[in-house]
Amino acid sequence: MFLSAGIGLIVLWLLGFLLLKKVVGALIHIVLIIAIIVLALHFLGRG
Repeated sequence: MFLSAGIGLIVLWLLGFLLLKKVVGALIHIVLIIAIIVLALHFLGRG
């Protein structure tokens, strides 16, 4: 479950970064940080 959520968040981050770079700004990077945390939880065995 964490892996799917992490991959989904990274895809959303990429889309936001490429399409809405100037509009959204720092909010895009919050999504990336959440994705990294979720993936780390998955690979540490909590998912």
